Amino acid sequence: MPRARSQQIDDWQTAAADDNAGGCLSFYALPPLAVILISCLLAALASNIPIQTSASPNVQSVSIASTAPPPSSGLSPIFTREVQYWGINIVRWANASSLDPNLVATVMQIESCGDPNALSRSGAMGLFQVMPFHFHYGENGFDTETNALRGLEYLARSLQTAGGDPRLALAGYNGGIGVINRGEWTWHAETARYVRYGAPIYTDARSGFTSSVSLDEWYQNYGAGLCRQAAQRLGINP
Repeated sequence: MPRARSQQIDDWQTAAADDNAGGCLSFYALPPLAVILISCLLAALASNIPIQTSASPNVQSVSIASTAPPPSSGLSPIFTREVQYWGINIVRWANASSLDPNLVATVMQIESCGDPNALSRSGAMGLFQVMPFHFHYGENGFDTETNALRGLEYLARSLQTAGGDPRLALAGYNGGIGVINRGEWTWHAETARYVRYGAPIYTDARSGFTSSVSLDEWYQNYGAGLCRQAAQRLGINP
């Protein structure tokens, strides 16, 4: 979230059956016609039994499929387990804000790694590290619904100002919407770093990758402590 001050690096640490046919031929004698007809009729009836039995697994498979668990959130698998914890909510919040869930997850990943009680030295709060002045009077900034509402309102504004460019939207979310229309050489170092990690993480997520070198690098350099704290607060076992 846009900071009222220069954010320090440590804010980032805070899814051939055999077909058996019957016959009615005797190799020993030619019985009367009636016996032949009766024998063939009985054989024909017997030959139908396997066919009826083989249909039963299909009926069972339909029943099993109907009781299958609901689909996953659909987020990219590159995000850490702490962010995946919020997957269903991320999709819901993103849809309500007309945003790509993977962009929302990218912001949460870098801002808090899914820690709902994250608090930076400058006072940025919660999952999306929203500054206090973005909340309305009487709102609890650590309430996840409120935090998501205000944070994603700002992200949506940033994306609109950036003409739909997610890279610039990330810059605006971190450094303030005003930086979007300024030259990148004027960006604060923290904003440039935010975009350097966030943009490729988002690209990897929406490209269907199963891992992200950029996310791994961010984790090693800035996110390990932040995610460890998030895991503890969420009750996620190591």
